[in-house]
Amino acid sequence: MQIALLKATALFYLVGAVLYLYFIFTLTERGARVGRMFLLIGVVLHGAGFVARYFAAGYTPITSLFESLSFSAFAIVCVFLGFELRYNLRVLGAFVAPLAFFFSLVAAFLPGEVRTLAPALNSYWLPVHVILLFFGNAVFAVAFGAAIMYLMMEKQLKRKKLGAIFKRLPSLDVLDEINYRCLTIGFPLLTLGIITGSIWAEYAWGSYWSWDPKEVWSLITWFLYAALLHGRLTVGWRGRKAAILAIAGFCAVLFTFLGVNLLLPGLHTYTNLAG
Repeated sequence: MQIALLKATALFYLVGAVLYLYFIFTLTERGARVGRMFLLIGVVLHGAGFVARYFAAGYTPITSLFESLSFSAFAIVCVFLGFELRYNLRVLGAFVAPLAFFFSLVAAFLPGEVRTLAPALNSYWLPVHVILLFFGNAVFAVAFGAAIMYLMMEKQLKRKKLGAIFKRLPSLDVLDEINYRCLTIGFPLLTLGIITGSIWAEYAWGSYWSWDPKEVWSLITWFLYAALLHGRLTVGWRGRKAAILAIAGFCAVLFTFLGVNLLLPGLHTYTNLAG
């Protein structure tokens, strides 16, 4: 049932993403409103599937590639809807919803059978550590979308050739504010995720830090966002520089999440596509 729910969820995310793209190309408000409705239905279905899998598995289902991609898509949509409610920034859906659709689509076609949990993963730290990191990643995904929009807007303004998309995008100040707000939310979540992971590692493997590839890349990602936050607070990094670093940071997030697990051998490696 969980896989069927996930496939239905992916369909709702797809329609939602298409409607947000329709909105950005036509400025038809109805497209954004209906797109939001599809994302809301999708995230409710997604949550129901997550709960169903939790009771079927007997543990928080965020341990395999299938479960991780699925939960990432869920977190991205939840965070986006929160930001849309706060900033009324419908256009952001055209940049974020496709990512949630892609993650849920890939997850829907991976082996999704419930497996016996490895002893090291059987810990109360599992949901705390992973949920903190995944919601932090979702906030950085929203910052990524805002940064892309910032660079598009700035390019049009510099060329003094305001294309049709100019009318769809918010002001540079609003985009920069969203970028900063995401940083102030995502960075503490990332920090707490790393700290809780270290505590869990000490319980599971007897060491707070073992320089596993996942730990190393998490630290690299943390330094990138720490540098961005430090630059904003002390030397006034704003605008274009902040947008570029937000994009670079999210690339590091994606590699830490997927690249490390799939390509680099270590304690967090997905040994096959089933996780």
